[in-house]
Amino acid sequence: RAPAGEVKSSIDVETAWNLTTGSPNIVVAVLDTGIRFDHPDFKTVAAGGNLLPGYDMISNSFAENDGVSQVGRDADPSDPGDWVSQADVSSAANTIGCTSAEISNSSWHGTQTSGLIGAITNNGIGMASVGRNVRVLPVRVLGKCGGFDSDIIAGMQWAAGLAVPGVPTNPNPAKVINLSLGGDGACSAAYQQAVTAVTAAGTAIVASAGNSSGHAVGSPANCPGVIAVAGLRHVGTKVGFSDLGSQISISAPGGNCVNLTGACQYPILTTANAGTTTPVSTANGGAIYTDAYNPSLGTSFSAPLVAGTAALMLSANPSLTPAQVRTLLRSSALAFPLRPSPAAVGDAASCVAPQPIGTTQVDQGECYCTTATCGAGMLNAGAAVTAAVAATGLQANIAFAPTAPQTGQLVTFNAAATTVPAGRTLSSYLWALTNGGGIVSSLTGAVNGATVSATPTAAGTFSVSLTVTDSTGAQSVTASTVTVGSSVVITPAPPASSVPPTDGGGGGGALGGGWVLLLGMAVLALRATSGPRPRM
Repeated sequence: RAPAGEVKSSIDVETAWNLTTGSPNIVVAVLDTGIRFDHPDFKTVAAGGNLLPGYDMISNSFAENDGVSQVGRDADPSDPGDWVSQADVSSAANTIGCTSAEISNSSWHGTQTSGLIGAITNNGIGMASVGRNVRVLPVRVLGKCGGFDSDIIAGMQWAAGLAVPGVPTNPNPAKVINLSLGGDGACSAAYQQAVTAVTAAGTAIVASAGNSSGHAVGSPANCPGVIAVAGLRHVGTKVGFSDLGSQISISAPGGNCVNLTGACQYPILTTANAGTTTPVSTANGGAIYTDAYNPSLGTSFSAPLVAGTAALMLSANPSLTPAQVRTLLRSSALAFPLRPSPAAVGDAASCVAPQPIGTTQVDQGECYCTTATCGAGMLNAGAAVTAAVAATGLQANIAFAPTAPQTGQLVTFNAAATTVPAGRTLSSYLWALTNGGGIVSSLTGAVNGATVSATPTAAGTFSVSLTVTDSTGAQSVTASTVTVGSSVVITPAPPASSVPPTDGGGGGGALGGGWVLLLGMAVLALRATSGPRPRM
């Protein structure tokens, strides 16, 4: 919702949804641990959901962990679990340097990040996602003990529709890639080449800053051309675990607990699985959501909020380039809260630039963000999508007549006043009764035509929305509320008497009166032995 009271970093996504709830033509690739296709808040596109088939890009059998029959890259991005046991560490198959420090339960990290972007919304269960109706393309690049840069780079290229040797071309190229992963160090030449190629293909890249407690932004988030995202507390300060620096484009909520014991007060809620190692089936209670007792915390969950918003922006204006998406996200951001002056005892300090990459890093906990350390400001989804719509030049408009209707009177709506940029044409209309107000039950006429009608049965108000799409795929949404008055009822004069009146009298008459998120696992320090790790 919109920021209110102490909660200053809310992203105001409901305002964005008034403009677009996401287009199925926009694909967001989630490069992560894969996904649990059996979670009820996900369904394949073929089954009426948002999930595309995706691909498994992991080339190492130990990291892949999905069975001997599927060694190497394959077309199944399902997450089999990424748990690490002592047996794994001691195994001869452990050729990637996985250590005892990485012993852990399965994270279901890809399922969590995907939920924020495209969990099914308005299905009566679970959660609402930012992107709602956009498509999610799961690309598995992380497994036991993380992943390899080579697999991640191949996944980025494949997701954007670029050719990858030995792998079929992606039939559903993504317009946005979410990378909730990363490792220490500067942006390598290989990553930079991939970022340059992917953005040139028209795909925006969003990446988590990292969770090393205020250290320098890691790779690939620090690559030029990437929209790097830092994490915020509910009050708008940098959350302690988030990294920071001049490479950050924007900041978004990363979840924070405030309290040291009991329920986490500001977790991110999202989709997950109950399995500690292998997945638990939905029938056995495996499909769960993170919550205050199993919280999702980290810049891993800040990035999908931005990726989902970028998908909404592109739903409204598909012509936006990756550079324009970044520019509009930044220009529409909310200003960071200022550090109190004079500062009180216990107040956080102002954020300062981290130590240069390659030098000893210094921890930096909660601090007041600046535009030099946390990006342009706090994510404002509503303003970002509004800016994307404005950039199209397309504006839906509704006219209706009569303008002051009465009960029982036919009200006709038309889209003739819609403005369309030069060189474009309107390709579709979609009308909807958004609030009948108890006086209108349905619209009459073709809801995909230029006009519709409604007949109110009583005095009151009702609302109608119009979504128009132009020949470039850009969309604009608007709504109108109609106020209906009581109809005028004329009471007829009584019948004339059979006896002629003596006073020449006559008859008499009388006038009667009668229209939400944030995520579950421990914040981990990241290590880049084999390559980036999930940024949790």
